[in-house]
Amino acid sequence: MIELRPLTAADAEAHCAGEDEHTVRWLTGGYGDVEGTIEFFNWLAGNAATGAGKRGFGIWKSEGRAGAVPARLCGYIDYTPDLADGLDPDDVALAYAVHPWARGQGIAPEAVRLICDVLRANETGTRAAIRVEPGNSASIRVAQKAGFRYVRDFPSNRDTHPDGTPTTFSLYLLDL
Repeated sequence: MIELRPLTAADAEAHCAGEDEHTVRWLTGGYGDVEGTIEFFNWLAGNAATGAGKRGFGIWKSEGRAGAVPARLCGYIDYTPDLADGLDPDDVALAYAVHPWARGQGIAPEAVRLICDVLRANETGTRAAIRVEPGNSASIRVAQKAGFRYVRDFPSNRDTHPDGTPTTFSLYLLDL
C-alpha cells in the first residue's frame, strides 16, 4: 500500500539516500544534499500554503498490516500547474522518481494515479501531463500503465542536453 504525504525536513536524509544515477539522469540533474533538500521542501510547503506553483509529495510504502510496520519513504512525486514548455494552459505537469529498492513494484503508476486524484479533488487543471525523454523506457511504461495516452514529441524551450541542444520530450496526457 502506498500513500502521498507532503515532505518535511525530517524526510530530507531519506530522500537524498534514495537518489541514484537514474534519478539524476532523468529528473534532478544532480545529487541533492540534505541542507538544499530541506530548503526545497520548505519552498514546496510555502507553495502549498499559498495555493500556487509546484507541489511535491513523498511516496510512502507500508508493509504488512496497516500500522504494523512504519511506512517507508520510497520516492517523490510533484505537479506543476503552470509549466508552459510543450503544454497547454490547463495541463498540469507531473514528475516522479522511485528509490532503487522500490522499483518494479508498481509504485510509480499508483503514485501517478494518486496525484491525479489530488488534482481532481482540488480542481487543478483539465489534463495531467507526463513529459518524458524517449529513452526513458521506465517512465514511458509508468505513463502507459497509469492510463496516459501518447500525444507527440516536441523540443523543449527550456531544458537542454549538456551540449546545449534542446531536450526532446514525448508528451503523454490523461484527462482529469
